[in-house]
Amino acid sequence: MGRKNRKKLFEQVAVVDTATKGKSVAKTEDGTVIFVPNAVPGDVVDIQTFKKRRAYYEGKAVKFHSLSDKRTEPVCEHFGVCGGCKWQHLAYEHQLFYKQKEVYNNLTRLGKIELPELTPILGSANEYFYRNKMEFSFSDSRWLTQEEVDSQEDLGSRNALGFHIPGMWDKILDINKCHLQANPSNAIRNAIKEFATENDLPFFNTRNQTGLLRTLMIRTSSIGEVMVLIQFYKDEQEKRELLLNYVQETFPEITSLLYVINEKGNDTIYDQEVICYHGRDHIFEEMEGLQFKINAKSFYQTNSEQAYELYKITRDFAGLQGDELVYDLYTGTGTIAQFVSKKARKVIGVESVPEAIEAAKENAKHNTITNTEFYVGDMKKVFNASFIETHGTPDVIITDPPRDGMHADVVEQILAIAPKKVVYVSCNSATQARDLALMDNLYKVTKVQAVDMFPQTHHIENVVLLEKRK
Repeated sequence: MGRKNRKKLFEQVAVVDTATKGKSVAKTEDGTVIFVPNAVPGDVVDIQTFKKRRAYYEGKAVKFHSLSDKRTEPVCEHFGVCGGCKWQHLAYEHQLFYKQKEVYNNLTRLGKIELPELTPILGSANEYFYRNKMEFSFSDSRWLTQEEVDSQEDLGSRNALGFHIPGMWDKILDINKCHLQANPSNAIRNAIKEFATENDLPFFNTRNQTGLLRTLMIRTSSIGEVMVLIQFYKDEQEKRELLLNYVQETFPEITSLLYVINEKGNDTIYDQEVICYHGRDHIFEEMEGLQFKINAKSFYQTNSEQAYELYKITRDFAGLQGDELVYDLYTGTGTIAQFVSKKARKVIGVESVPEAIEAAKENAKHNTITNTEFYVGDMKKVFNASFIETHGTPDVIITDPPRDGMHADVVEQILAIAPKKVVYVSCNSATQARDLALMDNLYKVTKVQAVDMFPQTHHIENVVLLEKRK
C-alpha cells in the first residue's frame, strides 16, 4: 500500500473511548476506528494518521475543535514529552471509570466469564508522589524540543538526568520536577546533576559508550528510609568518591548509599556487584508490623500504600480461618505469603528468582514467622504432582503471576489439585481473563476487585476470587 493511503487527515472526529497502552479511540461517522495517543474521550479533533492497519488507523490529534469535560489540567511541566503519566489530562475519577471498564470488558469479552456485581474500583489515596522507586538516566546530549532546535540560541549545558523519550533508547529528557516520587527524590536528583555538571564529571553517551555517570536509582519507604544507587561506567575512584561524598554530606537522611561499576553495553544491574559506600546495603518497608528488607535488586510493589490495600483485599478474599494450607505462587520476596501467614496454618511460596526466595526466607526470619516455607524454581516445572505429594494439598491457592499470566501447565496443575478457593492477583486483566476461561468449568468467579496502583497511567491491578463450583 502506498504512503498516501496510509496518511490521511480525518476532520471533526469524536473521541469515544480509551484503549490499551494509554491511547484513546476515535470513531468517524462512517465507523472508521482511529487510535490516538494525545486525546481523551469527549474531545472532537482533526486526526493526521501515520499508520494503516486492516481494521483501524493510528494517528495523532492535530487540531482540537472542542475539549472534553473529562479533561483536567496536567500538573507536570514535562507532560506530553515524557513517556510516563500519559493520563494526566484525564481527571482521576474518569481514569478510574475507564480502568474498571477495561477489567470488565477483558473478563467478559476475552474470558467470556460470568461475573458477580463488580465492587467499585479502589482508587489510590495519593494521585501523585506515590512511587517508592524511580530510575533516571544520565546523558551528555539531552533531548531538545523543536522550539530549542529552531531557536538558534546557545542552549548551555546539554547534560540530562531524566527519562528515555518513548521509543528512543538513546534520547534522554532532562527532568526538572517529577510528580511520581515524594521528597527528597527531586532534590537529590537535581543536586547530583548540578554538582556533576559543575565538577565536569562526564555524563554517559549511550551511542558512543563514553562518559562516567550512567544511571541513578532512588528508593524510598513509608517509614522514611532512602536508598540511592549511582551507576558508573568506569572505575575512576577520585571522581566517584567526589560525587558520593557530596551526596552523603548533602543528604544525611540517606539510609543506603550504593554504587555499581558497569562496563557492559546495557544498564541492567542484576548481574552486577552492588557496593555499599555508606550506611546499610538495604532499606526497610513496613506493613502491619512486618518489616520487609529491600536491597538494590529486590522487587517490591512500587506503590507502598496501595500495596497494603491490595494485600488486605487478597487476604480478605482468601477468607482464612487459621487452619488452612495456602500456596502462594509467584511469591516474589514472599510479601503476600508473610502478610497472610498469621491467618493460616502454613503458607508455601514458590518463585523462579533465587535471590527473591533468599530475601523471602530472610524476611520471614526477621519477622519471626515460623509457618512459611519458600521454594525456588521454574513454576511449571516445580509446581507438579510430586511437589504436592511432598508438601500437601492446599486449601487455598494465591497466585500473582507476571504480565504474561500463568503458564498453561500451571493452570492445569491448579485444576488437578482443585483447591476450594483460588485468589488470582493480576497486573494484566487480559491474560487473567484467558486463564480464568481455562478454569471456568471447575471454578466460579465470586468476587472481583480492581485496585489502582498507578494513577495517571492506564495500568490496573485486579483481584479475583474463584470458588469451586458445587
